Amino acid sequence: MEIEKTNRMNALFEFYAALLTGKQMNYIELYYADDYSLAEIAEEFGVSRQAVYDNIKRTEKILEDYEMKLHMYSDYIVRSQIFDEITANYPEDTFLQDKITVLSSIDNRD
Repeated sequence: MEIEKTNRMNALFEFYAALLTGKQMNYIELYYADDYSLAEIAEEFGVSRQAVYDNIKRTEKILEDYEMKLHMYSDYIVRSQIFDEITANYPEDTFLQDKITVLSSIDNRD
């Protein structure tokens, strides 16, 4: 499994997990976060390996569709880059640093 896809799916899962069903959450978390194989997940839930594969593929598409419509993850990345630039370029500006701290706590970046 390629690391970029794993990292993206884990990030999308963090943003959109609440919008998934329980089964979708379990399968994606086991597969991407806990590095279970399809066979291990199938055994855990008493289903076929193909059923797990199909569910994971559908859920990946759902997560990508949510991101395409809501942009929560991509917006978070852009905000993070802007915060980092401001912090680096204006380290002595306490007003900006205070505002960055507030905004970062809203984004749970700290």
